[in-house]
Amino acid sequence: MFKLHSKFQPTGDQPRAIQTLTEGFTQGERNQVLLGVTGSGKTFTMANVIQNVQKPTLVMAPNKTLAAQLFEEMKDFFPENAVEYFVSYYDYYQPEAYIPRTDTYIEKESSINEYIDRLRHSATRSLIERRDVIVVASVSCIYGIGSRESYGAMVADLKVGDEIAIHDLAKKFTELQYKRNDFQNARGTFSVKGDTVDIFPVHYDNALWRISFFGDEIESIHEVDAVTGNKLTSLKFARVYANSHYVTPQKTIHHMIKEIKKELTVRLAELEQNNQLLEYERLKNRVNYDIETLMNTGMCPGIENYSRYLTGRAPGEPPPTLFEYLPPDALLIVDESHVGVPQIRGMFHGDFARKTTLSEHGFRLPSCLDNRPLKFEEWDKMRPATVFVSATPGEFEMKSTDHVVEQVVRPTGLLDPVCIVKPCENQVDDLMHESRKTIEQGYKVLITTLTKKMAEGLTDYFNMMELRVKYLHSDIDTLERIQILQALRKDEFDVLVGINLLREGIDLPECGLVGILDADKAGFLRSERSLIQTIGRAARNSEGRVILYADKVTEAMDYALKETERRREKQMAYNEEHGITPTTVQKALRETFADAYQAPEKAIGKKDKPVDIDKLHREMMREAKRQNFEKAAQLRDQIRKLENNS
Repeated sequence: MFKLHSKFQPTGDQPRAIQTLTEGFTQGERNQVLLGVTGSGKTFTMANVIQNVQKPTLVMAPNKTLAAQLFEEMKDFFPENAVEYFVSYYDYYQPEAYIPRTDTYIEKESSINEYIDRLRHSATRSLIERRDVIVVASVSCIYGIGSRESYGAMVADLKVGDEIAIHDLAKKFTELQYKRNDFQNARGTFSVKGDTVDIFPVHYDNALWRISFFGDEIESIHEVDAVTGNKLTSLKFARVYANSHYVTPQKTIHHMIKEIKKELTVRLAELEQNNQLLEYERLKNRVNYDIETLMNTGMCPGIENYSRYLTGRAPGEPPPTLFEYLPPDALLIVDESHVGVPQIRGMFHGDFARKTTLSEHGFRLPSCLDNRPLKFEEWDKMRPATVFVSATPGEFEMKSTDHVVEQVVRPTGLLDPVCIVKPCENQVDDLMHESRKTIEQGYKVLITTLTKKMAEGLTDYFNMMELRVKYLHSDIDTLERIQILQALRKDEFDVLVGINLLREGIDLPECGLVGILDADKAGFLRSERSLIQTIGRAARNSEGRVILYADKVTEAMDYALKETERRREKQMAYNEEHGITPTTVQKALRETFADAYQAPEKAIGKKDKPVDIDKLHREMMREAKRQNFEKAAQLRDQIRKLENNS
C-alpha cells in the first residue's frame, strides 16, 4: 500500500483538489487538469492523490532537472514504497547523422551513466514485480526500449534447494549478458570461485548475491556488501533480470538475422537499380558486419536500429516503451504539461528526418525508422488515466476534458504580483527609473525584450547609465546560466536582461520587478500563457511588481491581467480569512559548481593533468549519481578541455 509521510496537512485549495481528482479517477475520468500556480503545493497534491487511488503511477517531467527534483520529493513522501527514476542514461549523446550538403557523416557518440542505467533497470523491475510503484520519468520514456515480454521472460530464478550445475548457471548468466569477472566485483558481472557463484545484479548499486552450492544443489543465497564482503541478509529466493533491456533469446537472434538478410537483399537491389553504387557498398559492408557480430556475440553496435526484428513487430507499429510496462489501471501525471505535451508532439518528427537521411544514403536499412519515439497519436492512445499539471495548461489539455481543478491559493499567503500597464513611449527611460527605485529597496530586476539586438542595446545603455546589468544570452550553456543567476542572488549585479525568462530556474525570491517591453506585440513570447508565466517570475516576493509596456491592451494581455487579478483576489480573501501575512520566500543560496572548480582549473599544470582529470572524472560520476546533471555536464566539458590541451 502507498503510505504518505508528511508533517503537513492539506490546506488552501489542496483538500478540494485532492478530493476532486481522486473522485474523477475513481469514476473513470481519463483526462483531468490540475491548474496549479507556483508555490501552491502541486507535488503534495499529487502525492495525496497517489495515496488515495493506490495505483502504480508514472510522473512525466519535461527535463532531467525537474524529474530529479520530483524524484527526491516523492522519495521523501513515500519512503516505504518503490519510488523509481527513469530518464535518458546518457551523460553525453551525439546521435548518428549524415549531412548530405557537406558529405559529413557523424558517428554516434555517447557516454552512459551507469548509475542512471541501474535506476532504469530498477524501475522496470519494480513495475513487473510490484504495485506500490511511482516512476518519475523525463519525456525520454516515449523512446523505444526492449519489450516487456522479452525482458520479463529473460530471468534466472534462484531458489534454495533447487538443483542446477554451476556451469549451467554461468551459461544462463552469460545469456542474460552478464560478463564473467573473477577478479573484481562490478555491476553487471558474475564470478565463479569453487562452489560459490557471485552475481552483481544490474539493479543494485553496492550489493551482490552470493550463491553457495553443495554439489549441484543451491545450499544458500546471501546478499553481500560488494566492498567489504559482509553478509547483509539471507534470501530464500532471488530473481536475476537481464543486464540489458535489449536482451534477446538466441532463437530470436537467428530469426532476426534471417529477416535482416531479406531486407538487405531487397534494399541492395533498389540501390543498384538507382545506380547508387557508393550507397550500395556502404550498406552492404555495414550490415554484413552487424550480422557477423550478432552471430558471434548476440549483440552489435547500434542493435537498436534492428528493434523491429528484436520485438517481432510489423513495419510502422509503435516500438515498445516504458508505457508497455505500466499496468492498464495505472495513473499518469504530466507535470508542466504546457511544455511536456508539445515536446511529445515534436520528438518523432526530428528523429524521423534524421534517420530517413541515413537510410537514403546507405548508412542504415529502412527498418531503422522503426527505432523511434512514439508518435503523439500513439502516446495519446496508449496512455492510462492522466492528470495534466500546469499553471497554464495548453490547448490539448483543456480541450480533452471539462474536469479542470484549480489550485491557485498558496499556503504561504504570497499574492500574484501587482501588474501595471504603461505606454511604449520612453519605455526604456521609464524602466530605468523604476529599476533604480526597486534596487534602492534592496530587490533585483528582470527585463524581457523581444529581440537579441534590443536586449544587447538595453544592456549597454544601462551599463553606460551606471546600472549593474547583465544579459542572459539565448545560446548560453547551462552552467554559465546558473552562474549568472547565482551572481544576481549574490548581489554582484542588479538587473538581468533576456529574451526568454520562462525557462526553469529563474524563480528568484529577490526579484521585486519584472519589466516586459513591447508587451502588445504578437508572438509566442507575448501569448496568454507566456505572459502569465513571465508575470509569475515576481510571485515569490511579497513586494513583487510587473510593468507591461504597451500602447494597446491585446487579447493576450487582457486575459493575463484579468487572470492574475482574479488569483490575487482569491489569495487575499484566503489570507484575510485565515489571518495570514504574505512573506517573501526564503531560498538558500547554494554554492555552484563554478565556485568550487574555477580556481583549481587555473592552477592546473601540464604535468598534473592526468591526476586532475582522474579526480574530475570521479567527481563527475559522483555529481551525476546525486542527479546534479548540470554540474556533471560541466565537469565533462572541463575534462575534455584538459584532454585536448594535454
